[in-house]
Amino acid sequence: MILEHRTYTFKPGTVDLWMRKYEAEGLPVQKKHLNRFVGLYVSELGHLHTTVLMWAYDSLADREQRRAAMYADPDWKKFISEVWALNAIEKQDVMIMNPSPCSPGV
Repeated sequence: MILEHRTYTFKPGTVDLWMRKYEAEGLPVQKKHLNRFVGLYVSELGHLHTTVLMWAYDSLADREQRRAAMYADPDWKKFISEVWALNAIEKQDVMIMNPSPCSPGV
């Protein structure tokens, strides 16, 4: 298993707008294609205006195949074009993480 850890930094005042749109339109499409949603977290302290999304995959090949199917979905294309039009995201970081030998399920 691998874990995709995505950190998004937003312009102040835009996180709630993005979250409402993502939960209503983006997350359902992603759940259909990406399958293993680990969670969406919002900063409380520290780096404010930040969210972290995590997805689990069997392998990099599994991730590649699932994301290709999502990118081809018209509902995803509509959602992502509208999200970019919000001009809310300042920065995006994506990490692929491998579990350590002591991780559950390894």
